[in-house]
Amino acid sequence: MTTTRTTTRTWIAVLAFMMLSVLVVKTPANATPGDSVRDWNLNANNALFNPATGSPPGAGMALPGLLHLAMVQGAVYDAVNAIDGGYQPYLEGLPAASPTDSVDAAVTTAAHDVLVGLTNPVTDVLLLSVATRDWLDDARDKSLATIPDGASKTGGIAIGAAAAQAMLDAREDDGRFEPSSFPVGADPGQWRPTPPGFVNDPFAWVANVDPFMIESSSQFRTDGPNALTSDAYTTEYDEVKELGSLVSASRTPEQTALALFYIENSIVMLNRTFRTVVVDEDLSQVDQARLFARLNLTAADASINCWDDKAHYAFWRPITAIRLGNDDTNPATVGDPSWTPLFPTPPGTPPYPDHPSGYNCITGSMMNAAKDFFGTNKVAFTIHSASSNADRDYTRLTDVYKDTIDARIYLGIHFRTPDVQGAVLGKKVAAWVDKHFFQPVD
Repeated sequence: MTTTRTTTRTWIAVLAFMMLSVLVVKTPANATPGDSVRDWNLNANNALFNPATGSPPGAGMALPGLLHLAMVQGAVYDAVNAIDGGYQPYLEGLPAASPTDSVDAAVTTAAHDVLVGLTNPVTDVLLLSVATRDWLDDARDKSLATIPDGASKTGGIAIGAAAAQAMLDAREDDGRFEPSSFPVGADPGQWRPTPPGFVNDPFAWVANVDPFMIESSSQFRTDGPNALTSDAYTTEYDEVKELGSLVSASRTPEQTALALFYIENSIVMLNRTFRTVVVDEDLSQVDQARLFARLNLTAADASINCWDDKAHYAFWRPITAIRLGNDDTNPATVGDPSWTPLFPTPPGTPPYPDHPSGYNCITGSMMNAAKDFFGTNKVAFTIHSASSNADRDYTRLTDVYKDTIDARIYLGIHFRTPDVQGAVLGKKVAAWVDKHFFQPVD
């Protein structure tokens, strides 16, 4: 069951670019002993997603930030797991660590060193600005200052540094930032850039990145969009045309609130949510490190597979389909050349193909990864949306993407099938990870 507690009724005027919009995370980067996993998950989110003008300043990344957050959390997990030894490592070959080494020192060093060491493999230029690297250095120094000097601290720093370097080495030539674009077509059903910007996704290259865990970027190919002349397509066309319109007379206030709730960057939103969940569930630092690694590595692979699927099908967005509805080979669809989605314009419809929904690929993967981690779907938690300044309470993890499926339709930026199949893709990636990674060892 889901309930909504709205703290503002003000409509959002203009939000940041794309469905993975960048919103400032305002919590300061101060570490507390024993909270290093949560502290450095927050620091990584700040560094990767905050805009350059944020406090603290960040890289202003959208989707690529997820790939780099996965690198951070994977290194943190390997460093902690080298000390605890309870599960399979993500990367093999780390030096031996002592069970008495400081977990806090290991977490701090691993996260910091990955972040400040991130480069664009094509240009070999550091991804984070001097200002961002400076506050990360300061956050590291403050974190380490809380740990007593001695062999435990020294050992933790050493294994953290080794895990970070192993991750940076493993992802050195993984396809990130290699120039790419989505195919543009002119026939019915084929994607083409949408108003007002008419942009081809600058991050289309995500489709070609080497996955972190799954076997290929096309491993979980979806069933694809409905045929233009099918009854299913007509039904979904009419649904989004009516409920997703900026001036819809049928969309209820509750549906509008749901749509605007789920505009915020899902990566930032869900990582923030799980920083609270791990406290509510009283997870140890070791278990926190494993959870955040599973969440973000799984989501990174889901996004890679999702963007590969987008390139494969290159299916048009509702705004294109509805404006050209009289010329789509389907006599049952009625076009509207002036149709505009609820999704705030500018920026307008996200600049990549409709199928499948990236938001639901990511949300479906993360919520199922959490379900697999906890061994149950019944977890009580609250999600806060920075885009609508509202809270939604949940008692089941997978209920989240039931809401995000509907939200993308109410926003007018997806047909229903891409939303559902995106969530299914994410679920399949999570199941693969659960079977093949993070297994307990004797």
